[in-house]
Amino acid sequence: MTISLQFTHLTVHNPDAAIAFYRDALGLKVQNDVSNGDFRWVTMGTSTQPGLGIVLSEPHAGRSQEDGDAMARLLAKGVLPMLNFSASDLNATFEKAAAAGAEVLQEPVEQPWGPRDCAFRDPSGNTVRVAQA
Repeated sequence: MTISLQFTHLTVHNPDAAIAFYRDALGLKVQNDVSNGDFRWVTMGTSTQPGLGIVLSEPHAGRSQEDGDAMARLLAKGVLPMLNFSASDLNATFEKAAAAGAEVLQEPVEQPWGPRDCAFRDPSGNTVRVAQA
């Protein structure tokens, strides 16, 4: 038996702003864009991992009002789980993200536990970390 990650979900305030950021700053591509009523789910990914998608959606998409409100509060606080990427050229990735307007949390640095990485926030406040591959 084998198992692999297919999708991970990321809650965002504005799917269009998130698409622009992940496309322009990190080079991801839209794989799927599905609307349902007032909401949409946008799947983005890379050609280097064709079976893996990051699904972007708003707090209330597919959730009750109460749960959507709770997600919106957590998103506003910046405490939802972070995304971790690896890149072949950390400096170039960092510069591209910074130029795209990412809020820089940490410039590239060697970590005491091994990797060289950086961190920033996407337009919704989600933390994104990138390590040198």
